[in-house]
Amino acid sequence: MTEAELARDLHAVLEKVRQGLEVVVEQDLQQVAVLRASDPPRRRVSEALALMPKDSTATMDDGFARDVQAAIDSHREPLEPPAWD
Repeated sequence: MTEAELARDLHAVLEKVRQGLEVVVEQDLQQVAVLRASDPPRRRVSEALALMPKDSTATMDDGFARDVQAAIDSHREPLEPPAWD
């Protein structure tokens, strides 16, 4: 799409991006930009630990990374919300 097309209906273009599409913006048949959804925010472990309750018994031992990876691996299937009638 051209810069003019983008400017004419930015709202519709952003809706396409929200739906997971990438939008290529061109000027004189040259790619100028690619619009895509941003990556979800990530939190460092130290930030996550700071959010834990003071009385938590959780510890970061040698198995912590393995436990986290196992939890991630066990939920790799895409989210399929139920269809409500």
